Amino acid sequence: MALTVRLMTAAETPLIIDYFHNATPEQLELLGVDPTRLPARAAWQNAYEQDLALPVEQRKGLLVIWLLNGRAIGFSTSDRILRGERANMHLHIVEPDLRVQGLGTQCVKHSVDIYFELLKIKKLFCEPNAFNAAPNRTLQKAGFKFVKTHMTVPGPQNYHQAVTQWVIER
Repeated sequence: MALTVRLMTAAETPLIIDYFHNATPEQLELLGVDPTRLPARAAWQNAYEQDLALPVEQRKGLLVIWLLNGRAIGFSTSDRILRGERANMHLHIVEPDLRVQGLGTQCVKHSVDIYFELLKIKKLFCEPNAFNAAPNRTLQKAGFKFVKTHMTVPGPQNYHQAVTQWVIER
């Protein structure tokens, strides 16, 4: 099995858009996503294309794709970037049959390397829904340290919720 983790291209961003727009209400709830906050597909695609047209140093976020034998199996995104200091990451395996196999942990480790290298940060945070066990386990296995559980809105598509905050430092 060949695992590849790299920056996503504009042509690959429908993976993210489809993942959220095609999710069931139950999946969105587990992710802490408010479906009314999802941008329209075309607007979301346009926003990604505009951001990806900028040099990496000027982007609002970084998008990382996870490929297994050349097939997209997941992605990670970063936002709340303070270059040289910190950023927040998100992680998703899009194929349910590939979850709980350790692939997510490997993908997260490679994604972390990309974020630290390109953003020149000291800390990378991740705040999955506190009731979604899978990403919390993955982060721990990938070397993240537990910080706290608290109430917040972890991303633009999320509602106010309990999250578990994790950090990795270099």
